[in-house]
Amino acid sequence: QVQLVESGGGLVQPGGSLRLSCAASGSSISRYPMAWHRQAPGKQREWVASITSSGSTNYPDSMKGRFTISRDNAKNTVYLQMNSLKPEDTAVYYCKNAQVGGSWGQGTQVTVSS
Repeated sequence: QVQLVESGGGLVQPGGSLRLSCAASGSSISRYPMAWHRQAPGKQREWVASITSSGSTNYPDSMKGRFTISRDNAKNTVYLQMNSLKPEDTAVYYCKNAQVGGSWGQGTQVTVSS
């Protein structure tokens, strides 16, 4: 029932920053754990960040200190702040309900290049 729409991606130079948004509609996501994943062509989808309903966050080591996940339940939206971006961060970024059987958004493209 819930629909997820990612936005905020684009072209950014190495060292730059972007903030991605995941807007949910159809139902509230306030009680769901949420996550961001990314996928580059020919590569496995990779977990980027997660956040519980109470706001507790977790990241893989490669993202710690650069990426921050947050949520605004009043706006039914999850965010991913990305700083110090590197070319290897280039991928399509997806938002997901982290519960078993949770739905994915359609993704937003992030390209880090000079």
